[in-house]
Amino acid sequence: MAKGVPMKKRLPFIAGLFNAAEVNGSHYVQIRQETYASWAAATPAAFRFCVKAHRFVTHYKRLRDCADPIRRLRDQTSGLGHKLAAVLWQLPAHMPADLPRLDEFLRDLGKHWPAVPHVMEFRHRSWFTAAVEQRLAGAGVGSCLSDAPDFPLWDATPAPLVYVRLHGHTRKYASSYSPASLRSWAGRVRHWASGGHPVHVYFDNDAEGAAISNALSLRRLLADLLPAG
Repeated sequence: MAKGVPMKKRLPFIAGLFNAAEVNGSHYVQIRQETYASWAAATPAAFRFCVKAHRFVTHYKRLRDCADPIRRLRDQTSGLGHKLAAVLWQLPAHMPADLPRLDEFLRDLGKHWPAVPHVMEFRHRSWFTAAVEQRLAGAGVGSCLSDAPDFPLWDATPAPLVYVRLHGHTRKYASSYSPASLRSWAGRVRHWASGGHPVHVYFDNDAEGAAISNALSLRRLLADLLPAG
C-alpha cells in the first residue's frame, strides 16, 4: 500500500484519498489500544477503519473457545471509538465447514462484542450453504465477498453490511482489475446501496502497486454515492 510513501505518512496519505481503510497488520500482531487511538486522532472525523482480527482466533483456535481473545481485540480496538466500522474474521482456505464451531463463535461474538458489525471471510467452498447463511443472518454477521484466483467467491449477503475484498482476479495480490471489471463491481455496489446496504470495498492487490489506482478508479465510478467532502 502507498509504495514510495514513508511509513509515518501512509495513514494521512490514505485518509486524504479515501474514507476508510482496512487494517491488515492486526491479523499478525497485537496492536495496542493507544496505537488505535492515535490513528483515530490522526484521521478526519468521517474516516472509518475496518480491523482484520488476529489469526490466533481463526487459524490457531479455529473459532473454538474464543471468548478471551474476542474481548482482548474488543478492548484494543476501543481506541478507535466510533471510527471502528467492522471487524473481519478470515478463516484459512483449508478449513472446511464446522457448524458447531461456527455456532459457538457466533454466540461468543454476540455475548462479548455485539456493538460492532462483524464479517466472516470463508475461503473453503464447504461453508457456502444455506445453513451457514441462516446462522450468519440470525447473528447479524456478514459474509465477505472475496475475489481471488485460488479460492471461490461466495455471493451471499446475510447481514446489512456488505463487505468486499478484491485480492486480484487472475494473480492473487498482484493483478490489476480491468476497466470492465471495475464497472461490473461498481454496478454491484450500486445494487447493494440501492437496497439500503452500507458497502465496504477494499483492494488487496498491491504486490505490484495496483490497489490504490484500482480503488481510485472505482471511487470515480461511484462518486455520486459518496458523501460530499
